[in-house]
Amino acid sequence: MREKIIRDPVHDVIAFRLEDPTDALLFKLINTQEFQRLRRIRQLGMASLAYPGADHSRYSHSLGVMQTARLILKQLDRETKIDPAQSTLCLTAALLHDIGHGPFSHVFERVSGAGHEALSQSIIHDPTSDVHQALSQHDPSFPQKVGDLLSSGAKPSVYRDIISSQLDADRFDYLLRDNLHTGSRYGDFDLSWLLHALTVADNRLAVTSKGVSAVEAYLQSRYHMYRNVYFHKVVRAAEGMLKLAIQRAARLAVQDRLSWPSRDEPVHKTLLGQRLSTQEFTDLDDVSLQQCLKQWTRGEDPVLARLCHGLLYRKLFKTLDLSQIKDPKQAQSKVEAARAAVISAGGDPTYDFFYDEPADTPYEIYDPRAPGSEIWVVNPQGNLTSFAEISPLTEALSKQLMFHRLHVADPYRTAAQAAIV
Repeated sequence: MREKIIRDPVHDVIAFRLEDPTDALLFKLINTQEFQRLRRIRQLGMASLAYPGADHSRYSHSLGVMQTARLILKQLDRETKIDPAQSTLCLTAALLHDIGHGPFSHVFERVSGAGHEALSQSIIHDPTSDVHQALSQHDPSFPQKVGDLLSSGAKPSVYRDIISSQLDADRFDYLLRDNLHTGSRYGDFDLSWLLHALTVADNRLAVTSKGVSAVEAYLQSRYHMYRNVYFHKVVRAAEGMLKLAIQRAARLAVQDRLSWPSRDEPVHKTLLGQRLSTQEFTDLDDVSLQQCLKQWTRGEDPVLARLCHGLLYRKLFKTLDLSQIKDPKQAQSKVEAARAAVISAGGDPTYDFFYDEPADTPYEIYDPRAPGSEIWVVNPQGNLTSFAEISPLTEALSKQLMFHRLHVADPYRTAAQAAIV
């Protein structure tokens, strides 16, 4: 049997037996232009400015999500009969879930307004895309089925839970992968034991009682990764500066004052809010945006040049933490005082200053209006219990993690800091 092997730092061997129709489809999708583009999209955007090893890609993460979904389905097949057609569909959706990510992952889409979920759907449904053609050759109805499973309105099922839930393959992989590449040691958890404890209950993904401790460790790793990696002050400062740079470039593009790139380039079209073809989107990646940053440092606009120079050479905004202030009105008063101080010192508060409130909730308490939001535990008698009723940690983990920070260009840091004392 012909076999292709990919060695992965998280999952070790990821194998594809090409005589198997599912594996043949997955391997064919991996070799499409649209999927190979993910090699040029960093998984963690600007995080390498804080964690030098965090240069891994959406490509490796997407492979990891597919492999994690494989492991989940293999475990569930021991408990109940897994439909082979649904398994193929689930694995395909897991592989393609991030196909629409733009440069530097979430940062670019926040400015452009084009969410990666919608762009993923566009690529999957575009008859001219390699991805669509591979799916259609496997089964003419497959593009629609894969798109439906990835849709936010997908019908709740165990297969949808594997793609998107509090116990999904995406979260399992990115926590372990980001933990490994950042070297943070905050996000490690026992994936093998957690997988072994997964089961099916009422056609939904659940965990047996022997997996409670593994789930607790997983949720704690999520908390620590957000607190220490994803919300790291350097990471957030860099992402905020990149957002400001893109917004400035978009403003110049609208005014026809942006000399680079040319108007027919994907970056320029995106800055103008124009829709890209699939082929144009395939050319839009971290490399093209980084080239823009280099060119813009030599451009005529001093604001854009300053922001881009700071990003390229790690001259980042300084952080003033207001998280200890619990009164929202008092915090807002501090922000306004700092803004006024920046203006008085000669700075431009639009491009020399921003306020940041990153937030995440590690564990989502059951909400009957949002089916699938809970983690369900199957006790030895076969009854379902919410995870919150079993684990005492949920009280702490269900509280929102949030920071309140000012990020200020270095020349105005002293003035801003004096204003908030």
